[in-house]
Amino acid sequence: MSRNVYCQFLKKEAPGLDFQFYPGELGKKVFDNISKEAWAQWQTKQVMLINEKKLNMMNLEHRQLLEAQMEAFLFHGQDVEIEGYKPQS
Repeated sequence: MSRNVYCQFLKKEAPGLDFQFYPGELGKKVFDNISKEAWAQWQTKQVMLINEKKLNMMNLEHRQLLEAQMEAFLFHGQDVEIEGYKPQS
């Protein structure tokens, strides 16, 4: 059963996530307000960030950095800064 959410990233009604992918309050906020499409865009950015900055998800500081970037990207319209990456125009 699919559910729609008003996606704060896309600024429109869109299919929501099937389950909460991220723990805690931020995870609930993402589940309630972010669409599958926006989450997929974030996941692409997340992989680039982890690789670029050689993040280790066992490291609390690295997880906090990634979480801050996720919130800025999904809820505040800030693109992720990845050194050496130029988006296709």
